[in-house]
Amino acid sequence: MRVFVLGGDGFCGWPTALHLSARGHQVTIIDNLSRRKIDVELEVDSLTPIRPVSERLAAWKEVSGREIGFIDLTVGRDFDRLLQLIRTEKPDAMVHFAEQRAAPYSMKSARHKRYTVDNNINATHDVLAAIVESGLDVHLVHLGTMGVYGYGTAGAAIPEGYLKVGIDTPAGQVEQEILYPANPGSIYHMTKTLDQLLFAFYARNDELRITDLHQGIVWGTQTEETRKDERLINRFDYDGDYGTVLNRFLMQAAVGYPLTVHGTGGQTRAFIHIQDTVRCIELALSNPPARGERVRILNQMTETHRIRDLAALVSEISGAEVANVDNPRREAAENDLEVLNHGFIDLGLDPIRLDVGLLEEVREIAGRYADRANRERIPCLSTWRRAP
Repeated sequence: MRVFVLGGDGFCGWPTALHLSARGHQVTIIDNLSRRKIDVELEVDSLTPIRPVSERLAAWKEVSGREIGFIDLTVGRDFDRLLQLIRTEKPDAMVHFAEQRAAPYSMKSARHKRYTVDNNINATHDVLAAIVESGLDVHLVHLGTMGVYGYGTAGAAIPEGYLKVGIDTPAGQVEQEILYPANPGSIYHMTKTLDQLLFAFYARNDELRITDLHQGIVWGTQTEETRKDERLINRFDYDGDYGTVLNRFLMQAAVGYPLTVHGTGGQTRAFIHIQDTVRCIELALSNPPARGERVRILNQMTETHRIRDLAALVSEISGAEVANVDNPRREAAENDLEVLNHGFIDLGLDPIRLDVGLLEEVREIAGRYADRANRERIPCLSTWRRAP
């Protein structure tokens, strides 16, 4: 299979590109390296050392004997080039990671909000419009987020994308399936909800084959492929804008910094290991919807935990202290979260559990690279509301 990985230099995109290449697919990364430029803006680097993209690709060829192509292109801006690439290379599938992925970063200022909306929505729409214009039957796999649902339930498990509802009419009740009601908690999450509507339209109007993966919070760093050479290692973001909560806890424990629990820590979140992320992408590519089907939505997560329970677990493993700090987000102090994920389990996913993989991450990654941490970048300074 010939696959374009849009945003393939990023946290989820890079290990996905390697994973697909290792399994014999022809992979081309399309990326403008914007995530590296944001590192410069925020004045913080990945805890793990990230080599230049040319060195990464050369290392992969050296250890695997396989080549991954790379094209410097801004998805959402360079529409004509993207269209020409699709027409010329004729990919069977495109994996779409080419969006600004951090909720705190999207809330930093009006400029960051506008950038996130402009980048994410234009990127998604350009990809859809280019596939239609090309006339090719390209399967689009998009990395969405569990955050489109908000964080909380109405007493029932969140389904995989669609909700059955009964509508009262003069002739009686009519049953329909609708997209599960969106409740985004940040500008970033809002762009993902807008993506959903774009996908629904293009699947119905142009019969595009689309799979939308609503992913939980990713933890972990290494996959089978990134372990082969340190030059291939994946990102480990720990700063207040891009660091996911569990990776932040692991790094904080490694450097002797109290674990920063926002508010009561009663927020419940969905989680998935990075190795399971790349497995899910491969499963999605291997099981596309038929042309004319509605968007296939899968909940890409493996377990849920309260934040304070995660902090307690990391504290127990590492001896780190726990510090409750003011919550910069606008959200409920406590919430429950139950999510259905039968789609990937039925396709054969055997998840990596926190209780199995967590200690390995503490020792192999956070501890090994602790000297690269900048303690001044640990606190989350992006807030959801202006100070009164």
